[in-house]
Amino acid sequence: MRGDLTPSWTWDRALTGVIPPVISPLDRAGQPDEAAIAALVDHVLGGGCSGLFVLGGCGEGAWLTAGQRGRVVRLMVRAAAGRVPVLAGVMLPATGPAVEAAREASGEGADAVVVGSPYYFDVEGGAQRRHVEAVLEATGRPGLLYNIPQSTHHVLSPATVRDLAGDPRVLGIKDSAGDFGAFQGYLAAKRARPDFRVLQGNEHLAAASLLHGGDGLVPGLANVAPALLVALRAAAARGDVAACLRVQAAVEDLGELHAHGHWLPALKAACAMLGLGTGLPAAPLAPATETERTRIRAVLARHDLLSGVLAPGAPARNVAEAR
Repeated sequence: MRGDLTPSWTWDRALTGVIPPVISPLDRAGQPDEAAIAALVDHVLGGGCSGLFVLGGCGEGAWLTAGQRGRVVRLMVRAAAGRVPVLAGVMLPATGPAVEAAREASGEGADAVVVGSPYYFDVEGGAQRRHVEAVLEATGRPGLLYNIPQSTHHVLSPATVRDLAGDPRVLGIKDSAGDFGAFQGYLAAKRARPDFRVLQGNEHLAAASLLHGGDGLVPGLANVAPALLVALRAAAARGDVAACLRVQAAVEDLGELHAHGHWLPALKAACAMLGLGTGLPAAPLAPATETERTRIRAVLARHDLLSGVLAPGAPARNVAEAR
């Protein structure tokens, strides 16, 4: 944390909670929307989240311009105001662009970077390690690894992750692959380094991952219903399997909103219905259609997420906690 603000968070507390991969609200001109970003940050932190992951998949980091990315980080850091850490994604296809993005994010106040595999060309574990090390060396910030082969088309193997876990600058890993066997392989890295944090990004595997020793969650649905995912994390911490299963069922049902058109415009449309931005995705994606929005609204209504929607700048209600 920079400036004269004293952070009120620790990495251990942040990485054992719920860190939403926040959307990047865009205004009608396609630029980062300062008011909507401030409202979004208050919304997710009001729901009990412990950090902000910006410019990931939900944040469209790979599709925004360098200027847009810098403004998103700056506005998220300003809105967080030291309450939680801001982790900035640098999920770009090669080391040079990722290093540039990491330096920019660091300059805008990000507390850590999130880095995955290079992509476009084939890479193996050695190239992945060099990529991560170069990004960390360039910024002086710690980093969180990110395994999302559906986007990078390359897996960060458990063996590569175990090697990288030997670097104290590497905080842990977010895994969104949906491969529970690989997730358990990442958990094995904790045997040699207990403070290496393993976080689940796939909502379908949220409860199972926590009950099998996962440290926290990085779920896109926390943009919409942060308290629901925080309730799941709390149930797992208590060892309350029955509550975990109940909340997981609610998460699965809420996740139906992703089925109406492309998942990303659907998520941004849901956020817009809560007063969090315009619902506009980065080009070339198009906003959700009226038919899709009607179906998304029905999902939100089923979870009582619309009855307490407040004016922009105030957090929306999250009462679908299924405790």
